[in-house]
Amino acid sequence: MQQAQGIAYTVAGPDGAPALVLSNSLGTTIEMWSPQLDALSKHFRVVRYDTRGHGASIAPAGEYTLDTLGRDVLAVLDALNIERAHVCGISMGGLTGQWLGVHASDRIDKLIVANTAARIGTLQGWRDRAALVRERGMDEVASGAAGRWFTPAFVQRQPEVVQRMTDRLRATPSQGYAGCCDALSVADLRDEIAKITAPMLVIAGASDPVTTLDDARFIVERVPGARMATLEASHLSNIEAAQAFDSTVLAFLMESDGQ
Repeated sequence: MQQAQGIAYTVAGPDGAPALVLSNSLGTTIEMWSPQLDALSKHFRVVRYDTRGHGASIAPAGEYTLDTLGRDVLAVLDALNIERAHVCGISMGGLTGQWLGVHASDRIDKLIVANTAARIGTLQGWRDRAALVRERGMDEVASGAAGRWFTPAFVQRQPEVVQRMTDRLRATPSQGYAGCCDALSVADLRDEIAKITAPMLVIAGASDPVTTLDDARFIVERVPGARMATLEASHLSNIEAAQAFDSTVLAFLMESDGQ
């Protein structure tokens, strides 16, 4: 694990391959991308990083902003001397990806945003969650995570995966998690995403209660040329429908620009 301005990252895949940055969801770490690593690193120089407030990255007290989360990605790219990269983000990572598409278009090749929205949740909802974890820690948030992240069928079928993910959420620094909640409370790109010029794929989970099919359609309708793919999954579609996620991402990234 390496660090750039306090952001922990790791790299896998051929040095000369096109770079692909993977951005994690709220309450997870780079480990959430483990199901994708083998398939993606055969073709790309895969850069995984822990979002500020998570994993091995810094978790300063106080409020974070989407602008800061986006600039953290640019700091990692700069540290690796990567001029341009594909970006794939899920949930909060998808919102970070949209920010990069709007504000750092010169650094982005293709953009994939999964299980996300241009505006996730509500101001009060995020403020309440930030206050909860600051006052009482991560247990309550972790206890309800499985129902937000996975379908009941997946919870029953893969209990060990669900337990591992919720354990990692419980281990997230409360001040780091809260800082990201603060960022999400005011992050709203609904009026800006039409500026995105990168080829864009929006992946939605058919059973996602957090960022819905309508949220995905909103993005697709406003970003010129954007496309949508729907997977049979809930919110963490890269885990619940890993093979379909991998094939969807690879097909999009490896097609020629003329398609």
